[in-house]
Amino acid sequence: MMKQLTAEQFIGLIEREADLIIPIANGEPHRLLDILEERAAGLSGVKIHQMLALEPRAYINGELENLKHVSYFLSGATRKVYQQAKMELVPNNFHEMPRLLQKTTKLSMILTVAAPMDEHGYFSLGTQADYIADFIGKVPFVLEVNKHMPRTFGQNQIHISQIAGFIEHDAPLTEEKAVPVSDKDRDIAEKVVADIQDGDTLQIGIGSVPNAVISMLKDHRHLGIHTEMLPSAIADLVEAGAVDGTKKFTNPGKIIATFAYGSQKLYDFIHNNPSLEFLPVSVVNDPREIAKEKNIVSVNATTEVDLYGQCASETVGGKYFSSSGGQIDFARGVRFAENGKGYICTYSTAKDDTISRIRLNLTPGSVVTTGKNDVDNIVTEYGIARLHGVSLAERAKRLIAVAHPKFRDELRFDAKKQGLFI
Repeated sequence: MMKQLTAEQFIGLIEREADLIIPIANGEPHRLLDILEERAAGLSGVKIHQMLALEPRAYINGELENLKHVSYFLSGATRKVYQQAKMELVPNNFHEMPRLLQKTTKLSMILTVAAPMDEHGYFSLGTQADYIADFIGKVPFVLEVNKHMPRTFGQNQIHISQIAGFIEHDAPLTEEKAVPVSDKDRDIAEKVVADIQDGDTLQIGIGSVPNAVISMLKDHRHLGIHTEMLPSAIADLVEAGAVDGTKKFTNPGKIIATFAYGSQKLYDFIHNNPSLEFLPVSVVNDPREIAKEKNIVSVNATTEVDLYGQCASETVGGKYFSSSGGQIDFARGVRFAENGKGYICTYSTAKDDTISRIRLNLTPGSVVTTGKNDVDNIVTEYGIARLHGVSLAERAKRLIAVAHPKFRDELRFDAKKQGLFI
């Protein structure tokens, strides 16, 4: 049942005005995309839908008339292009991506990287499940088979009978650049870690503060992991004996994620590791599923917070930088959980302490990611502002208390002038 394709055969599968779906990060099939760009003149009205593209490309830059990019989460490869109004960005909550794609696209074909086929005829999507795993057996798949892709377990297995074909292309996976951990990161992390108990289940976001949090949890025990992105530092936490998942309420004993992105050490860690399962984002990030973990703790980041508690996490200085991702999925999930706790972290200042990240009002052009009704705790290097269930006036006071001291008087004056204080 060999289904290996030539470049010409692959292009022959692409219909006019097709909607092609590409998974996040290392699911991006470099050779298949090369073929599409090389033969773009023979295509017509084709759109490529993707979150977090890894590398700049001609179709992303708007250079190919017959091949266009639609983004659902910006990256370094797409950010400037979007800001130049050369591509589309579709708002979304991460857990809704499969439904959104089903509703708004033709779902013509899914193109993804996979680990080589096993003796039973199954390919593994490796670092992926994300928004494509829901469509296994329902939508044509073309695979780029790469021996460097780790073989993983979960709802990310696809049988050769379920694919339209494959090509082979071996290339090392892209590694996330390690973000240095600063003293501010450690100060913030210490405050979050003080609230994490043995047996809690964690969702950890991307960035220096989450990395600092993970590094401080090695003496904890019986932690569980239920997270959208599996970062590199989780491997260290498992090796330290802090994670065994025995106290989890769903998938006990298993590390649950919807995709992995990090170092080669992470990719080696997840390869053939039966303690990990990759599940569709429609499951991992569904607030109703998250809430089943009674002791779930969510740690994410933001760029600005206003005195109502609104978090602008996808814009920087009023310009789009990323998108919503799964922040609000977990903000709502921990709210529904019996003992859920959510932490959104930020430095108190930006630009060498010249700008406060805690502001009376968000910078014009900013977009609210986590709203005032969903936010739980805001953390800076000066403390934790616990916002759930308190009045707007009390919120403002608590947020000012964790702002940089040089801005607190100004914030109090502005808050009183705006009528936030009684």
